[in-house]
Amino acid sequence: MVRYKTALITALSVLLFFALILISKSPVVADRMTITARRIAVAPNGLDDPVWQRSHMVSIPVKGRGAFSDEEVVVRTRVLYTADTVYFHFRWDDATRSTTKQSWRYDGKYWHHLEGNEDRIALLFEIARINHFATRGCAVVCHSPADLLREEWRLATVTAQEKGDLWHWKAARSAPYQYADDAWLTVAGNPSGSYLETGRRKDWGDGGDVRNEDSEGGRPLYMPNPASDPIEDGFLLFEEAVQITDYSIFKPGDIIPYRLPRKPSGSRYDVKAQSLYADDGWTVMLYRPLDTGHEDDVVFLPTRVYSFAIAVFDDSGADHSKATLPLSLKFEK
Repeated sequence: MVRYKTALITALSVLLFFALILISKSPVVADRMTITARRIAVAPNGLDDPVWQRSHMVSIPVKGRGAFSDEEVVVRTRVLYTADTVYFHFRWDDATRSTTKQSWRYDGKYWHHLEGNEDRIALLFEIARINHFATRGCAVVCHSPADLLREEWRLATVTAQEKGDLWHWKAARSAPYQYADDAWLTVAGNPSGSYLETGRRKDWGDGGDVRNEDSEGGRPLYMPNPASDPIEDGFLLFEEAVQITDYSIFKPGDIIPYRLPRKPSGSRYDVKAQSLYADDGWTVMLYRPLDTGHEDDVVFLPTRVYSFAIAVFDDSGADHSKATLPLSLKFEK
């Protein structure tokens, strides 16, 4: 039951990202913001490449809802593209670097989960037209009226013809492998992984993470390999973890990660990432081919304008997130 609730909360955290969009009674969003991708010849060489200054920076407000409706942060956004790849550059303030994701801590007798989760940023694009998404944003894919029990909420499109592309960068689970988890959105049903009866599907390929716990869920099953240095400081990747055979070696205060990132592959690995936490904020670059050749991804054509939305999560695996109104992405010719 505990594992079921954890999976449900994880699914609902992304669902609530889409529910954050305020639905206007008017079918038109008058103050819709547009981000223009600047054409460049050579790809940017990292987060601090001077070429980013050639792009127009747009300050996009993202706002909370409910108990967090008074919270707002600005995501400073730039977009560049080359002949074959699009690059997004995001910067937002965050007072704490959150990558704990419920790590285990040993108290000398029992193992306990630490408080704390992770920081994230998510984007949703249309692959095939989603009715009213361009004017009302992600609220149209979040079927969650106020009088509906949380367990019955859905993140899905209304019809199978509607289809979305979801990019989800996670500071604890995808950042160590320098990518954003790539998923797509369709009608509810035929659940995938822990996402129950929602319309969220992972792109084909490996990735995600493994919960580090024994069969009873009361202590970690894996630990860092004492014979080698970690691939990524501060994280335990599943591919480098070794199974614990002797729990007597641990001392009070020892900490072991609970969520172990898995090596990504396939279409799930299409969106690459670079990230840095510094000066009380995150800087994240997401980039992907304009056309991956995969049907579970949006195809970016410089002749078109694309509707999308952004959300950020502050140390959250549940509903404490902030999101934008509908946005437009166009490409400079």
